[in-house]
Amino acid sequence: MTDAAPDLPSPDDVPSMLRSALGQIDFARNYTVALLDATPKELWHEVPPNSPTSIAWQIGHLTVSQYGLLMFRVRGRQPDDLDLIPGKFRKAFGRGSDPAAIGEQTASPDELLERFGRVHQQAMTELHALLDAPDVAEQLLEPVDMPYAAYPVKLGAILFCPLHEQIHSGQIGLTRRLLDLDPVR
Repeated sequence: MTDAAPDLPSPDDVPSMLRSALGQIDFARNYTVALLDATPKELWHEVPPNSPTSIAWQIGHLTVSQYGLLMFRVRGRQPDDLDLIPGKFRKAFGRGSDPAAIGEQTASPDELLERFGRVHQQAMTELHALLDAPDVAEQLLEPVDMPYAAYPVKLGAILFCPLHEQIHSGQIGLTRRLLDLDPVR
């Protein structure tokens, strides 16, 4: 195994790779939503015995992560972003935050769902618009730091997003089982 960076995709391949990533992001989101739809909201803040997490923290974390991977890393912070993801929300659900420290007072299930949906919708709108940009390849082949998948560029951050959501969907599924709920699939 070598530490050499992979060759970057050809600029001509970037639009089709972005389209593929968008499809994977939608698939991952639909699976997560199916898990949430099958989980009573009154259980979202419960941390099962011997578990480090809750459904509420997982959803807040996915919201913050999707904003970071698909919006902040791709186009930088915009003035309206603080309404979308306030600093308090990022702090409560960002990497390294403590799931046991959040409760209903941090964010209700309805607030979590609303923000979860708004961030996803905004990110998908922006990425679909990017498909039509004449400089889409130039923009998405700009370097980024971890986390990313496959390539150390903005496109790699986008490619990482559905993988990250599926990891957390697995944690949601396990948390549901620890709450004595039946599996969804």
